[in-house]
Amino acid sequence: MPKEISTFRWIQGLSIASLFSVVYLITPVYIFSAIALLLWQYPCKHFAIIYALPLLISIVTPCQPMPWLAHYMKPMLDYFDYEEVLEISNEDAIKLANSGQKFILAFQPHGVISFCSFCSWINAPPELRCIKTAVASVLLSTPILKNVMGIYGLTAASSGNISNILNKGVGMKGCIVIYIGGIAELFKTCNEEERLYLQKRKGFIKIALRSGADVIPVYLFGNTSVLSVLKTGFLASLSRKMQMSVTYFWGKWFLPLPRDDKLLYVRGKPMGLPHIPDPTEDDINKWHAKYCDEVRRLYNENKEKVPAYKHKKLFID
Repeated sequence: MPKEISTFRWIQGLSIASLFSVVYLITPVYIFSAIALLLWQYPCKHFAIIYALPLLISIVTPCQPMPWLAHYMKPMLDYFDYEEVLEISNEDAIKLANSGQKFILAFQPHGVISFCSFCSWINAPPELRCIKTAVASVLLSTPILKNVMGIYGLTAASSGNISNILNKGVGMKGCIVIYIGGIAELFKTCNEEERLYLQKRKGFIKIALRSGADVIPVYLFGNTSVLSVLKTGFLASLSRKMQMSVTYFWGKWFLPLPRDDKLLYVRGKPMGLPHIPDPTEDDINKWHAKYCDEVRRLYNENKEKVPAYKHKKLFID
């Protein structure tokens, strides 16, 4: 049964969570309108400059992680009735990382906005909040969004950058979060079934084998249910090409407010990948198949804990 929380706490959690979804949705509209007003100086030059000021400030402001904000975002945990299942504890993960073991935390599914991973960041000890999350480069260069989403610590999802972090980072800063399915997975979501875009996503296994990093599978229950997405039309096609959602989405009351569905973060055990500097296709396929099996196990062993998932079957495409 969901835990009881006060109405005030519920409103706090809704407000904090909605800040991200509303900003995510209106930012493209704001950027285009600000540029248009500046070009045409409408209705006057001074108004256009004032209106576009947040955009101009964001352009020159770097994406900056802000782990200190986690303390003030805790009402989100209660709003989503957030829980965790950790097959490797935070303490053990930190000890392994400090001893030199590197990790790729492989997150699935993607969702419109990953509120489950946001909650895990809020709930994590400070040492874990320094782990960077790999995202499409377009997000890192999009004004406003790069600053709002960047509080969680973002980095480019290129294979070169990921390998550099794994090879040169120290402790937890030598680990990285990767959303395996990417934006393609977002458009596979529905209420009746859970579909992951995974069969063709093997690059993270290759990177892990080459760098000597281990892989920890993580399943984010609720990521695909708190918000629904428009899957067809021009904006959906544009989202796929940009590798970032610019299509319409909705949640509570058909507004861009996330539903207060239960979120469950399930972290599996390290898979035990070996260090193979020059892996063959067979090596990659072998460990990718094991990863898929682990994802299925995590899903089937924990879906009963989340009401929206009890009758959902998992499909790996």
